[in-house]
Amino acid sequence: MLQRWRSGDRRAGELLCGRHFEAIYRFFEHKIPGEADDLTQQTFLACVKARDQFRGQSTFRTYLYSIARNELYMRLRKIPKFEHVDLEVSSLAELVASPSKLLGKQQELAQIRAALRQLPVEQQLLLEFHYWHDLDAAALAELFEASPGAIRVRLLRARRALRDRLGSVAIGDAGDRLTSSLREPDGDDNEAT
Repeated sequence: MLQRWRSGDRRAGELLCGRHFEAIYRFFEHKIPGEADDLTQQTFLACVKARDQFRGQSTFRTYLYSIARNELYMRLRKIPKFEHVDLEVSSLAELVASPSKLLGKQQELAQIRAALRQLPVEQQLLLEFHYWHDLDAAALAELFEASPGAIRVRLLRARRALRDRLGSVAIGDAGDRLTSSLREPDGDDNEAT
C-alpha cells in the first residue's frame, strides 16, 4: 500500500493512515489528553510530508510511532517552563498535570496509568510501546536507537520502576500484558524478543 501511495494513489495513503489512526490517537490520549486531536493530526501530516523518506527497514507502524514520539517530544518542549527538559528523567506528571483525566472506567488501569505518568517519559513510552502497542525488542531498538539487548535491560528497569511507583497497590488482572508482567517476578525479559 505504501508503494501505491508513493506512486500517487491517494486512496492507498488514506487506507494506510486510517489503519493506524486509532492507535496513534490512543498513544496521545493518555499523555496530553486535551491535545490528542492536534498531535494525532500533526503526526499524520508529518508522515505525509516524509512518506518518501521511509526506507522500509522497519514496519510502517514502527515508523509512524517514531513520528508520534517526536511530535510528543516537540510538544513537551514547547511548554514554556519545560523548554529544556530532559525527557529521560522527567515524568509526564511533572510536565502536564491532568490527574482527573487519568481516571478511567477500570480503577486498576487508572492506577497503572497514573504510576506510568510518574516515570521518566522514556520509560513510560518504552513500556507503552511494548505492552500496549505490541512492539517487540527489534522494533523498539529502532525506535529508541538502541540495541535489542539494551532495550531488554531498559524494559526490565522500567517495569521495576513502575512496580516501585505502584507500591502496595494490589495488582489484579486488568486483562492487559503490562498488568500481567507486573505480577510476574523479574527474570529474563523473553517477552521483549
